Amino acid sequence: MKTDLIYGVEDRPPFKDALFAALQHLLAIFVAIITPPLIIASALKLDVEKTSFLVSMSLFASGVSTFIQCRRLGAIGAKLLCIQGTSFSFIGPIIATGLVGGLPLIFGSCMAAAPIEMIVSRTFKYLRNIITPLVSGIVVLLIGLSLIKVGIVSCGGGYAAMDNGTFATWENLSIAALVLLSVLFFNRCRNKYLRMSSIVLGLCLGYALAFVLGKVDMSSLNMEMLMSFNIPQPFKYGVDFNVSSFIAIGLVYLITAIEATGDVTANSMISGLPIEGDSYLKRVSGGVMADGFNSFLAGVFNSFPNSIFAQNNGIIQLTGVASRYVGYYIAAMLVLLGLFPIVGAVFSLMPDPVLGGATLLMFGTVAAAGIRIVSSQEIGRKETLVLAVSLSLGLGVELMPDVLQQAPEAIRSIFSSGITTGGLTAIIANIVIRVKE
Repeated sequence: MKTDLIYGVEDRPPFKDALFAALQHLLAIFVAIITPPLIIASALKLDVEKTSFLVSMSLFASGVSTFIQCRRLGAIGAKLLCIQGTSFSFIGPIIATGLVGGLPLIFGSCMAAAPIEMIVSRTFKYLRNIITPLVSGIVVLLIGLSLIKVGIVSCGGGYAAMDNGTFATWENLSIAALVLLSVLFFNRCRNKYLRMSSIVLGLCLGYALAFVLGKVDMSSLNMEMLMSFNIPQPFKYGVDFNVSSFIAIGLVYLITAIEATGDVTANSMISGLPIEGDSYLKRVSGGVMADGFNSFLAGVFNSFPNSIFAQNNGIIQLTGVASRYVGYYIAAMLVLLGLFPIVGAVFSLMPDPVLGGATLLMFGTVAAAGIRIVSSQEIGRKETLVLAVSLSLGLGVELMPDVLQQAPEAIRSIFSSGITTGGLTAIIANIVIRVKE
């Protein structure tokens, strides 16, 4: 396929060009990688040391995952410039799981369900009639809408602020508003570097204002910890398992497999590679397989499920560099950042309103992506019924969780998440309504 690329997938750019391209990719993904562990840690009220370690391990796991995607180990990996990072899609189910069984249950459930995506990579053509674009669009929409609540809570000061009576003070809302407006402002700039770093710049401004207002608590920092190295410790927090959490997280793995397929396809197009035939199927199968395998690996190293980042496809277009060897540089940078505790500590001290201002926009973007997927399909009477029943039940459970308070514990834990409820409803409704016709 004809492209305007400077370096193709198998080209090896000079060190200077490769490093410059890698830094731009890193700038685009850094905040997205560290945000899920920060949100999850805040919801579970973890201390600074645990939060810092989770952030560091997210960077480390993303580095290892990116290397596997770019390098391809056997049947695992797309062998493209595919960047992996901590997935937003799992935040809701992970928080629900963590509130039941803490970090051991989170990591155990994520590892146990990861093979689902690996199996899908080999049987995707059989599942395409069940998990249609309409179903995946509904789930992505529900993910975004349910996460907006998490973003709003952070804007008000987080769950800790709810407990101590300082929720939604003018200081918290002002910090969140500054971050949100700054991100919007820089994102509208004509300068491509300001646009690419809009979230980082917004966070920096919000962090500075929070520091001036005395919202940054430096007393919890341990200097001995900061001066040391993070040595990845498999199963540091242990593992646990229950069926309810497995089902809730497994459903998101199914949807992630579909998203990964779309991301690999888009990456192939931008990189000038065919999007049909055996070589294409091999790339897609390897990319989705790596998505599942890397998520399992992330659980081993005390991190959360990984997925391919779609925003990096835009960076490939912007730079004209599609070389998978650039991925090696990105992977090395992420691993190094994960080994230094000070990186995780700086971000673990970030006040909730700072993170909330940025994530509110990110989560809204996720919901908008779901709307785009749904609207790309022809919406007739059957599709409207599937959409209506899925959103009604999914959002209903999300807005009024007490509706399940009389249900057995197993049912309550499975359907307490709007994503799981709406997603399962979408799959069943899609099958039933089509069969009826």
